[in-house]
Parts: sequence; C-alpha cells; structure tokens
Amino acid sequence: MQVWKDYQEKNKDRFLNELLELLRIPSISAKSENKKDMAKCAEAVKQRLLEAGADKVDIYPTEGHPVVYAEKIIDTSKPTVLVYGHYDVQPAEPLELWHSGPFEPVIKDGKIFARGSCDDKGQVYMHIKALETLVKTNTLNSNIKFCIEGEEEVGSPNLGKFVASHKELLKADCILISDSSMLSLDTPSIDIGVRGLSYIEVEITGANRDLHSGVYGGAVANPITILSKMIASCHDENNHITIPGFYDDVLIATDEERKLMAKAPFNEKEYAADLGVKELWGEKGFTTNERTGIRPTLELNGIWGGYQGEGAKTVLPSKATAKISARLVPNQSSEKITKLLLDYFKKIAPPSVTVSSFEHHGGEPYITPIDSKAYQAAAKAIEATFNKKPIPVRGGGSIPICALFEKELGIKIVFMGFGLDSDNLHSPNEKFNIENFYKGIETIPYFHQCFAEALNS
Repeated sequence: MQVWKDYQEKNKDRFLNELLELLRIPSISAKSENKKDMAKCAEAVKQRLLEAGADKVDIYPTEGHPVVYAEKIIDTSKPTVLVYGHYDVQPAEPLELWHSGPFEPVIKDGKIFARGSCDDKGQVYMHIKALETLVKTNTLNSNIKFCIEGEEEVGSPNLGKFVASHKELLKADCILISDSSMLSLDTPSIDIGVRGLSYIEVEITGANRDLHSGVYGGAVANPITILSKMIASCHDENNHITIPGFYDDVLIATDEERKLMAKAPFNEKEYAADLGVKELWGEKGFTTNERTGIRPTLELNGIWGGYQGEGAKTVLPSKATAKISARLVPNQSSEKITKLLLDYFKKIAPPSVTVSSFEHHGGEPYITPIDSKAYQAAAKAIEATFNKKPIPVRGGGSIPICALFEKELGIKIVFMGFGLDSDNLHSPNEKFNIENFYKGIETIPYFHQCFAEALNS
C-alpha cells in the first residue's frame, strides 16, 4: 500500500537511528556482568513498543532475564498474530577480530556492523516499526502481540515456564518469527523449519596435577591427546557420524523436497571464496544446502587444555575440555541425543583418564507446514514486495522455543527472516544490510493484512 511506503520513507532515518541506539546496549545474556544491561535493554524495547502504538507493554521477570510482552488489540473477534523475538545477543569475543566496537554500531557499504544487528535486534525492530506503520496510518486490521525474551542465546531456560503460565495472555492464531534468513534480496526464501540442538561439555582428567612433559611424558596419558582422539572418532572417512544410534530417528527428506531445495541458486565456488576456504567439507552423498538443512551434524565448538600463554611451557596438562554441539533434524529428540552423547564419551574413554560431562542446553527441531494459512500469508507478503515467489528452504540454525510454543499454545509458527547467511551471526563483525532492514519493515504489514484476509475468508 502506498500509504505504508510513504510513511516508511518519511521516517526511515529515524527508524535506523533508533535501531542503532538499541544496538549500543551490550545485552549479553550469557554473562552475569551484563545483567544491568539486560534490564536496560528490556526497558528500551518496552519504550519503543509503546511509542509504536502498543496499548499495553509489560516486563515480566523470570528466574533469569525478563520477557517483554506487548499487545495492540483492535477487536477480539479479529485474527491475532503473536510476534516472537529476542533482545539478548551472543558474547562478542574474540574482540580483536572486530573491525569496530561490537556495541559501537558502524554503517559501512550499506551494512550495519554491530553485535545483534541481525540476530535478533535488527529483525525484532522491523516488527516494531511495522506495528508503528500500521497504527500511524490507521490500517491495522488484526491484533498483534509481542513476546520478546532475553535468554534465547542461552537456550531459553525460563521461557517454557513463562509460556505455560501465561497461555491466555499469549493466545493467538499464529506465531510469526524473524530470527532466520533468506537466500538473498534477488532470491527471497522462507524457512520451513529449523534444526534442534544438543549442547554438551566434556572434561577429560588424567593425572591429579599438571606434570613436567619430559619427566612424565610417555608414561602418563595426555588428556588433550585422549580428548582429540575421542572427538576424531565421532566421524568416519565419509564424514558420517559414527556414534551408535545417532541417526535412528532422523526423518529422511523426500526426493520431492530435495528437488525443491535444489531450485535455490547456489554457487559452490563463491560460497567457498566468501568463507576463505579452498574446499568444502561435509557428509558424503548430500549437497551443501542439504548438509546445513535436512541433515544432523556434530560439531566441536571449543577445545582447550594445557599452557596457552606467551612462549613455551613444557607441561603435560591434567585436564582438557571441549564444548560439543549437535544440530538435529525432525524426529530427533534433544533429550535422547544429549544422553547418547554424554554416554558415548564416557564409554569410549580409556581407563587412563576420567570423564566428566554435562549438558548446557538443548532444543527441538521444528517444521512448519507450507499449506498453512500463515505460510501462505508470508509467501504472499514477500511476493508483494519482492515481486517474486519465495523458495521454501530448511534453516540450519536452531530456535529452541518453536516446539515449546506449539506444544503449549497449540498454534503453528511461520518464519519470515530477512537476514543473510553471510551476516556473520555469532561471529565477529556481525552485520545487517540496511536494505534488508527496510525491506522487512515494508513486507511485514503485508503479512498481517494477508493473514487477516485468509482467516476471514
């Protein structure tokens, strides 16, 4: 609608500056020293929602970081969309790899460089500005609710309790999430699912203290060596995961779905060049897009042990530790896989060491039906602003609360992300194209319009 475009064009500089203010708040949920920043960010989100036209905005405390809830109810008989997002961000380390301060947003080459610019503050803010657009132009034809949490990046440990105890408050006809990506502005897409997650930590202990590597080397097991061998044993020569039972419940994608995924444009050389690697790596028998969408993975996220300071220290370390995550596909259970992983590392450890392992967090995989009214509304909205039908794809990341929301609220989720896979999510120099930011604000009102029309037809 032209009235939306006119309003957004008139206010686009303000929209951008407001986002930059939000990005300056270091809302790192994983760090206790940022607790005050988390509270400050929640208050900032509340204020922006009120300014956008929400009638009611409340901050709900949890055992961890608070949840921001907002609503704009125009008529209880009309359709209601629940928008989910998060205001917390990943830690910024390693800081030395950032070209600018992670919480000092910089605009360069049409991109916003800052932690949270895409994941997920930038995408949450698209929805807040879309609400403002609809309210200020008096064109809102449905009800909108917001559930913006502060613990997504640490596995949403308290959101389940919040949702279970506030079912009536969160009651809606669908859930809309923009915490995902699309292929490109030239080739728009919609994620039809996300993978689940199992995240564990394993600690190997050898001797009761660090030892002189000359005096004891060759006589006592080196925990780093043992841990490295254990991790290496998790994949075979075809990069297939070797842990017994890991693939038992995997939902195999149909030939039809794989053909649909293959329609997405993909240049392997450009992909590798962008990452600075000479060759891609992955499970034999599957394309790159399939490996990151329809197949489960097991990855080493961190490993340490021994001396890591300047210069040399000939030490045989007492301990070695690794953080390991598995991305899961439909039918796999995070609880089952976590137990499988914890048991596996204890089982294969030689008697020369002891193993201590525990779970960090997990989440279930999720698939959204492409024949749902919510998905069809998202597809129509994107076609209206991109002039192209979006391609359905499977997302490689995880949003732990998806299965939880559907279980507790009994409604379906639709993903409508505007980030790009190349936006350095969770990495130094995270970025978000300003054009994508504006495109999201332009497209989201069409979703609300199309969804309301679909439910009223």
